[in-house]
Amino acid sequence: MPNDKQLIKQLGGPIKVAKMLGYEKKGGTQRVHNWITRGIPPRVKLQFPEIFLSQVDAPMREAT
Repeated sequence: MPNDKQLIKQLGGPIKVAKMLGYEKKGGTQRVHNWITRGIPPRVKLQFPEIFLSQVDAPMREAT
């Protein structure tokens, strides 16, 4: 399972993730970049399960 930093990188980086979440470019990119160090807030993961939680399940599905 990738950590939050790896997950953001796999998704295309802070700019792309901010865009996927509908955040404004300037402040949104900084917010997502902060998650590389602080971790993605659980509430955000739950708000966007199709982006964050599906990435967690993928390796588990492949292993079975």
